[in-house]
Amino acid sequence: MKEECLICKAPLEYLNEDEEMECAICNKKVLSKTRCVNGHFICDACHTQGMDSIIELCLSETSKNPIEIVRKMMDMPFCHMHGPEHHVMVGSALLTAYKNAGGNIDLEAALLEMQKRGKQVPGGACGFWGACGAGISTGMFVSIISESNPLANEPWGLSNRMTSKALDSIGQIGGPRCCKRDSYLSILAAIDFVHENFGVEMEKSEIKCTHYFNNNQCIEKRCPFNKI
Repeated sequence: MKEECLICKAPLEYLNEDEEMECAICNKKVLSKTRCVNGHFICDACHTQGMDSIIELCLSETSKNPIEIVRKMMDMPFCHMHGPEHHVMVGSALLTAYKNAGGNIDLEAALLEMQKRGKQVPGGACGFWGACGAGISTGMFVSIISESNPLANEPWGLSNRMTSKALDSIGQIGGPRCCKRDSYLSILAAIDFVHENFGVEMEKSEIKCTHYFNNNQCIEKRCPFNKI
């Protein structure tokens, strides 16, 4: 069995209604719709343990290519095949590449804000909210670089338009979810959007998936990054 449950590797199951579950790692009890078929539940905090290392990586990074940056994050120990860590990774990679490409931001402060916001998007949002966390992360990214808030005019519109474009790219492919595929699609949408609306040109490169062997639900030839 490829990676599913972090405890026993068994497949996950998704319930119709929330149930109180106890995290198999920290024993915290929370409401959730997700567990493995053997009953194991891992809370989002435990699933993303070690994600703070993203900030150190980004502050030492010189690349203008957010695809290259996010792939380095994907190779780090905290990152799993699927999970809410991607809700922070996408925006963090974009913030870093944007800064390196000439964007005027305080990168460390921006990364800390990205962590705070991204952690609030739960795992499974793609299926239960109708809004993939990787796509939402691009809207957070634009919100941060444009200093948007609920009363802003143009920045408010740009942030929502960015999320819309990323989610449309994700939705056009269809499910089931793949956090790697959805992260790549979101970043590609953001690169073009930022160039058009902010005049900052981040770099992009060809994407060839190297994670398909860990994904039980890989859509294979339907995926634009399947180069086999």
